Amino acid sequence: MAQLYFYYSAMNAGKSTHLLQSSYNYRERGMSCMLFTAQIDDRFETGKIASRLGINADAELFNNDTHILDQVQSACSQKQIDCVLVDEAQFLTAQQVKQLCEIVDLLKIPVLAYGIRTDFLGETFSGSAALLAWADKLIELKTICHCGKKANFVVRLDEAGHAMTQGEQVEVGGNDRYESMCRKHFRELVWQQ
Repeated sequence: MAQLYFYYSAMNAGKSTHLLQSSYNYRERGMSCMLFTAQIDDRFETGKIASRLGINADAELFNNDTHILDQVQSACSQKQIDCVLVDEAQFLTAQQVKQLCEIVDLLKIPVLAYGIRTDFLGETFSGSAALLAWADKLIELKTICHCGKKANFVVRLDEAGHAMTQGEQVEVGGNDRYESMCRKHFRELVWQQ
């Protein structure tokens, strides 16, 4: 039975690695996956989902105007699609998450979405909020803070390495701009500023 899964975490928990492993598992069994990643994420090669471990795969790009359901239906007319995998799912719109629900409910294709739950101020991304509300299964992938506790939050750092407490919600970056932290350290750096 097809379901919508939301795998969420702070940064550096292995979301992209997990997605690529899931894709590999399907392909190893002769099945076909359709992969999507956010067009806004330009840290790696465009049209690729890349893991920090050095593995990658080609992916369709999505932005706020992409109709994911239409793209999947179109692909299904060419070949069987056994699974849809979405990286950087926090950048989905609520409407696109509804389309993922339709892929599951109407097309009977499982969807595995991977993303960050909250931004650098601890606010929920719209795509993540919709997935938290509508996904059939919620799976937290864990990473750790510098203190060894589970990291729930992501802190955005300025050029000098100081925590930022204001700015646009979306600013793509990697380890040079963000650090995963537990709530205690996040609170000390962000909420108490």
